[in-house]
Amino acid sequence: MTNLHKMAEPKFIQRQKRGVRITITVLLMFIVAVLVGFVHKLSQPRILSDSELRINGAVKLQRARILDNFQLIADTGSAFETKNMKGQWTFIFFGFTHCPDVCPTTLSSLNSFYKLLDEDIRADTDVILVSVDPARDKPLILHDYVRYFNNDFLGVTGNFIEIKRFASQLNVPFNKVILDNNDYTMDHGSQVVLINPLGHYHAFFRAPLDPAKMKLTYRSIRATFNG
Repeated sequence: MTNLHKMAEPKFIQRQKRGVRITITVLLMFIVAVLVGFVHKLSQPRILSDSELRINGAVKLQRARILDNFQLIADTGSAFETKNMKGQWTFIFFGFTHCPDVCPTTLSSLNSFYKLLDEDIRADTDVILVSVDPARDKPLILHDYVRYFNNDFLGVTGNFIEIKRFASQLNVPFNKVILDNNDYTMDHGSQVVLINPLGHYHAFFRAPLDPAKMKLTYRSIRATFNG
């Protein structure tokens, strides 16, 4: 009996060891699955309610607004129309190159926001400065000004009436203000407008811009878009 017990013992121990290995493997696979799920969840955009969006500086329209066609000029010299905004998300800010403070600050914030975006999101996100001072902001001047902030940004100028009509559709006011020295400046709205991939007015972001909050709200808006 003793000799038989000694012969059977190694097999019993082997089964125990194999059972321990299987248990450890299963536990490790479970831990990895939990970690993968956690990382995946972190990578997914947080869906914000309309009130949460507003708290974080973004206002989404209840119904996206279809825009009338317009004919402007990109800072590359090519035509820029409503159809040029289809197929990607477009951030639009109305400003001008002689702007002393609001425009540089806004473009700097947009640059910081743009750099925070994941590469795949950045790939279908455009940022455009539309000049409210086309008399001075010719395409080449606008090109150099906008590229100073980010090489991927685009400037748009054109006929004053066309720009005014476009801005009115986006509820962005601007007016020429005569200064004491007979020079002039432009008074304009500071909000940043968001156009969805259908080319429709979808939302806007209030000043002052917070790049981190913009990223949070933008990801939520994209995730809830049913285009």
